[in-house]
Amino acid sequence: MKLVKSLLVGLLLLGCSSLASAADYYVDITNDTGYTVLYMYVSPAKAETWEEDVLGSNVFRDGETQRVTLNNYESPIFDIRLVDEDKDSYTFWDVDVSQRDIVVTLSDLD
Repeated sequence: MKLVKSLLVGLLLLGCSSLASAADYYVDITNDTGYTVLYMYVSPAKAETWEEDVLGSNVFRDGETQRVTLNNYESPIFDIRLVDEDKDSYTFWDVDVSQRDIVVTLSDLD
């Protein structure tokens, strides 16, 4: 009986430790391109595809700053891609959002 209790406690602790590893992050992105951004994608760096457009039906005008909140991720490392009204893209790879924000300029054009 003691062995069963010990195993259950161990499994409970293991489950709690995996939940504790997920964290919430945010990144402030400033549009300094001179163009309106229509799409913004923020995906974990290990992802093989881009996640949903975080702007939805909104647009991201030149001079604005947009805060993107990232909930329940295990790592603060993300890839970020913006697409402007001319369909030009700006991609940032392996951004540690716990350490830096992004200012997007024309020099970041893909």
